[in-house]
Amino acid sequence: MIGKKVITGISIGDLHGIGLEIIINTFQDKNLFKRCIPIVFCPHPMLHEYLNLINVTSSDLNYIYNVEDIVENKLNILHIEAFEHKIELGKPSQKAGLIAYKSLEKSCLQLKNKKINVLITAPIDKYQIRKSIPNFIGHTEYLENQFEGDSLMIMLSDKMKIAFITGHIPLNQVSEKINTEKIIKKTIQLNSSLKKDFKIIKPKIAVLGLNPHAGENDMLGTEESTIISPAIKMLKEKEKIITEGPFSADSFFTEEKLNKYDGIIAMYHDQGLIPFKTLSFSKGVNFTAGLEMIRTSPVHGVAYDIAGKNRANSDSFKAAIYNACDIFLARNK
Repeated sequence: MIGKKVITGISIGDLHGIGLEIIINTFQDKNLFKRCIPIVFCPHPMLHEYLNLINVTSSDLNYIYNVEDIVENKLNILHIEAFEHKIELGKPSQKAGLIAYKSLEKSCLQLKNKKINVLITAPIDKYQIRKSIPNFIGHTEYLENQFEGDSLMIMLSDKMKIAFITGHIPLNQVSEKINTEKIIKKTIQLNSSLKKDFKIIKPKIAVLGLNPHAGENDMLGTEESTIISPAIKMLKEKEKIITEGPFSADSFFTEEKLNKYDGIIAMYHDQGLIPFKTLSFSKGVNFTAGLEMIRTSPVHGVAYDIAGKNRANSDSFKAAIYNACDIFLARNK
């Protein structure tokens, strides 16, 4: 941190998608430079080529080879080594995926060396990365292997903060992956993040059920009575966490309920992500909690279909930067 400005590392994501577009558009808002000093990890030739493709020139870029050469009030572009590659906007590419991976790798190295304070990741194409890095699953899993802690994905917006018991797994595996211990562990993590990262003194957390109508007295499933309710009971009595539920997911996401709770625990990916993205897609943020480092990202993907057409909405990426800076400052007061 320089003064009160957060040194913000940015991985470029997939060069053939909208990553660089939303990064450049985001920093048209000069107010951001009052909050952070951004560093984009990108091969210089690739950025020059990209700017030529979209017919953009900018005097707000500072091309550097060492982190120590960053300046304030400009978008710093830190060169990373990359092989020769021709950018083809909108087309999936193994090479573009590998460059995205290298950008992530280099930004994490600088994070470990404490040269940057937080990391914002632009969207990647995981399938293309896996062609070169077969064991790559996603940003969250990669970061969990690189940094201390136990990751928890929290989706943030001005309407809700929602975390998940299960993540990117097939729907037919969800029930077998849910257990009382996991619910307790994830809820403790969410409660800790709400206190540490958002300065909520006594968080109030809602826990969703798994089945339609939260099982309806075991007529539509028994997970609520055998797994979820016992977890809530232990969280209240043993952990002293203000926890309520299980709530029927189909009727939970009302303004009244969302205003009542500081955090939400969903049982599986789509149960939480569908209402979250419906209500908060343009300004929603993906936050990787539970690790020693701070990482946020926009909630959308690479959007190949609109790449290079100047149609990408940068609001989610901008919100990701603001949230990362706020969380860093909250942790370091």
